[in-house]
Amino acid sequence: MSRFDRKLHGRPLASPQEQGLQSRSGRPKRVMAVQQALEWTFRTERAQLELPEPPDPERAHRQGYGFGLEYVLMQRAALGCQIDGGRYKKDSYTHEDAEVIAATVAGMPDDLGGKRMAIHVAELARAGLTPDWMPGAVPQCVPFEMKRNRYGDHATTVVVGTERVLSRGKWRTVEVRACPVTYQPYPEQIEAARRGYRDWMKALGWIKEGLQAGGMLREVVVIEGMPKVLPWEP
Repeated sequence: MSRFDRKLHGRPLASPQEQGLQSRSGRPKRVMAVQQALEWTFRTERAQLELPEPPDPERAHRQGYGFGLEYVLMQRAALGCQIDGGRYKKDSYTHEDAEVIAATVAGMPDDLGGKRMAIHVAELARAGLTPDWMPGAVPQCVPFEMKRNRYGDHATTVVVGTERVLSRGKWRTVEVRACPVTYQPYPEQIEAARRGYRDWMKALGWIKEGLQAGGMLREVVVIEGMPKVLPWEP
């Protein structure tokens, strides 16, 4: 995992008038980039990722259509109501904006990775990390295997054939040995790591757009700031 080039710029607004943003409590809203908003949600507020259960046709037939957490949050935002009691005790309160952000992550569409990507995004945010895109990694040719003896480390060799040579006036058969090599890290490993980073970036973009368009956040504003798209390029 890497903290490389994260560049987060979350900050409170200088005044309630800046960009005309003010929460209902009268305090200025807090401006965050999407990665910082996710870290605040899962790391600071310790929101839980409540993934939707697999569809149960029989239960749907008996009970009619159910509503997911995202729908409940949307309705709560539209009505302007809050939940009392339950998990919202003073010693275990999770900010309602964090719940909205967690619910948005839980709704990750399948074409962006679905539940697996939602869990991946939440785990990285909880740890305060970005995906490891293997910064500085370059495939290098190295011995396939190394061995150590009293003289130090040396590359393992294998017999690949024999040759007849004239040595001290006599013809002798000697082994021809070669050192098997490999490339580390494999080019495929680097590409897979960077493909994973690009997939994570797409997921963050979807979350950012959803939070901006949804209008459900009360005290947090998600701005356009994003991590570098291709941090491995100069």
